[in-house]
Amino acid sequence: MGSYLIRGILIGLLFGMPVGAVGTMTVQRTLKYGVKAGLVTGFGSSAADCLYACIGAFGLTVISDFLLAYQTMIHIVGGTLVMVMGIRLFARKEDTSVQPGQVSSGIQMFLSSFVIGITNPAAILTFLFAFSYFGITDEGGLSGGIQLVAGVFFGTYIWWGLLSAVVSYIKKKTENRSFPYMNKVFGTILILFGIAVYLKLVKEQSLLIKMSMHGGFEQL
Repeated sequence: MGSYLIRGILIGLLFGMPVGAVGTMTVQRTLKYGVKAGLVTGFGSSAADCLYACIGAFGLTVISDFLLAYQTMIHIVGGTLVMVMGIRLFARKEDTSVQPGQVSSGIQMFLSSFVIGITNPAAILTFLFAFSYFGITDEGGLSGGIQLVAGVFFGTYIWWGLLSAVVSYIKKKTENRSFPYMNKVFGTILILFGIAVYLKLVKEQSLLIKMSMHGGFEQL
């Protein structure tokens, strides 16, 4: 039964490695506020992945069908949120020091990464594919499902922990110097991620329109 936990960790590591908007936020916050801020940010993303893994592992089709049916709208919300965060970061004045009162609360850091992570309903299908690829079946029952979901959480969080630790190490090696234009650089990256979400949606909608038109011509 422990194999479910191990396979969950492997799946979590594979899912955590691609560095997207949350990865950018983790790096920026670790550089700005320290390793704890990076860990809290990664925790939010891991919680979102854990939720989707839970839906896939326990076959909660009502929830998955609803999320997939409205995934376009959910993606729009996610893309808009990433762009807004990027614009705010880009417009923020560069400062060389951080006072305790200036640091965003851990709850805000957690929620921002959680919301971005949760606005990707297609992750359910990806998890289902991963479960199938790793030979995971329903035979494990409730205990196997719990271990699998826990493994996914630990796997993704191991990645975020490693990323935060590496960035923190680099920061120490550079003697904690402030990086000029850091807000603008990371803000621009987030804005580009937001734009990429919209471009992907436009491409998908264009493809659906072409397919529907092609189907209509065939009927004629």
